[in-house]
Amino acid sequence: MLQRIQTLFLAIVVVGMVGMISLPIWEKVAVDATQSVQLTALRLTHTTGNSSMITPTWYLALLGALIAGVALFAIFQYKNRLLQSGLCAVNSILMTIIMGLVMYFIFGKAKNLFGVSASGDFSFGFYSLIVAMLANVLANRFIRRDEKFVRSQDRMR
Repeated sequence: MLQRIQTLFLAIVVVGMVGMISLPIWEKVAVDATQSVQLTALRLTHTTGNSSMITPTWYLALLGALIAGVALFAIFQYKNRLLQSGLCAVNSILMTIIMGLVMYFIFGKAKNLFGVSASGDFSFGFYSLIVAMLANVLANRFIRRDEKFVRSQDRMR
């Protein structure tokens, strides 16, 4: 039954992870606009004047694609709710890892590249990751609610 609410939430997970991969996650610009730092799912770019230092972060994109793939696979596992719930749990773990990596790059590497007083701004990619995490939690909640309902109906027969 693809028309259940958890299918919508799992689809939001897929869209959110695609947004995280394709949009900037975090940006910081110096007060005098001579330096900037931008974190995307593919790279951390520190630009000073005409030169740029690029740190690859392709594994964020790889993890994001894996999470989107698992969520897409979980959508079509509606006949096996326990497997679907397990896939959502795996996605929760992977999203926690990706959030930890994003925080490491923001607060561990990028924030201190220049002007500690200037704070960076989270961008749409970060917020789409947050939305995907919340949608995954809600999908798992509704999957468990369906499983509980089906088990209670089996008892009545």
